[in-house]
Amino acid sequence: MVDASLTLLAFGKADGATPHSVDTSRAKANTAASTRRPTGWMGPDLALPIPLATGGRLTNIRGGVPITVDDVVIGAIGIAGGTPEQDETVAVAALGRLAAVAQP
Repeated sequence: MVDASLTLLAFGKADGATPHSVDTSRAKANTAASTRRPTGWMGPDLALPIPLATGGRLTNIRGGVPITVDDVVIGAIGIAGGTPEQDETVAVAALGRLAAVAQP
């Protein structure tokens, strides 16, 4: 999880997770926070140039979702380790759980 300035706030890794999942999950969170929308939206004109131009800090791989409060993006969650579809499903579920916990 990163905040709106892409500062890492929280990180967790499951036993047996692949080493590249660490970097990929962070890139997904960074992308969702900085673009203010879930990852996976870029067309072919940006999908490769953006990761190359940012040294891999941003990605088009699904699994990143922004965290929004009162229509303001305050950060993002990035999930990696499964297929892009699985990562997206887990990220959306995690965001839903975070919202449920935050309710008074």
